[in-house]
Amino acid sequence: MDVLAALFPSVAVALLFWFVVRAMVQGDRRERAAMAELDRQERERAAREASRGTPREAPDLPPQ
Repeated sequence: MDVLAALFPSVAVALLFWFVVRAMVQGDRRERAAMAELDRQERERAAREASRGTPREAPDLPPQ
């Protein structure tokens, strides 16, 4: 029983570390998927505008 009591803190910290790293990796995966989807949508929009001959909006530049 003393062995289990001695190992419990290390096992608990290892599990906590594993859950935190797993959550970070999954969050990164979801963020990359969302960014890829946004990039795909932007490319599609740009292709539609190019095929229609619609100019893209120019960024607001300060007067010189």
